[in-house]
Amino acid sequence: MAVQTGLGEPRGPWFVSPDLDPDGRGGTDPAARERERLLGGWRGWVAGRDGIPGPAAASAAPVPAELVTAAEKTVPGVVSVLVGGAAGGSASGSGFAVDSEQHIITNDHIIARGRGGPVTVELPDGRRYAAEVVGREPDSDLAVLKVPSSANLTSLPLAKPGATRVGEPVLAVGSPLGLPGTVTAGIVSALDRQVRLGDNRHRAVQTDASINPGNSGGPLVNARGEVVGVNTAIATIDGNGSIGIGFAIPIEQVQQTADTIIGKGG
Repeated sequence: MAVQTGLGEPRGPWFVSPDLDPDGRGGTDPAARERERLLGGWRGWVAGRDGIPGPAAASAAPVPAELVTAAEKTVPGVVSVLVGGAAGGSASGSGFAVDSEQHIITNDHIIARGRGGPVTVELPDGRRYAAEVVGREPDSDLAVLKVPSSANLTSLPLAKPGATRVGEPVLAVGSPLGLPGTVTAGIVSALDRQVRLGDNRHRAVQTDASINPGNSGGPLVNARGEVVGVNTAIATIDGNGSIGIGFAIPIEQVQQTADTIIGKGG
């Protein structure tokens, strides 16, 4: 039995999609389609439960209007990232568009777990594109992808450096457990939190917005819909999933690293 020490080791919330073929593309077998159909019904139940209009939301507390607006602005720019290869490695996560050239920011650990396999990006409307890996920066756990201009993704605005405050409301947006367009709410619970991820130490934005496997690489946005960080890890006790403490790479680091990668890779 593992020895519990504090919050346990922060780790990337990996997710291996059951719908990935060995080549990293979506499965087409009847069982996979049936899983998707069942998940679709479950998504509707979750949406109603979490305050999005629906039968289960009739008695829910009102959602702050600014967070609803922020979610509406953010979801169109967030994608699912699917990585897989014949070598057996596969992983899923999230990402988001940052400019009109269709560059997408995600976590490097998602690409690494794919072991060099092809990278596929799934858009909010279900379209899929093979993505080019423009560049990777393992030390900061960031990578930049690029999809064709025909994807026409909505780019997300970035928050100003140093503008994030403890206590402000935030949304984590991504594809936890393969459920695209999922939005969870919380607050910034700490800034400049020192966390160790693998062999590297990072200064992170800490949040209590729910972050689960598949959220990696997705944006953490403020009530204005501006990206304040990239969701990258969760704290666990004995490795048993999210306990309500998540970490995001601060936007200052994200912008600096992305600008460097894009400048070198085009």
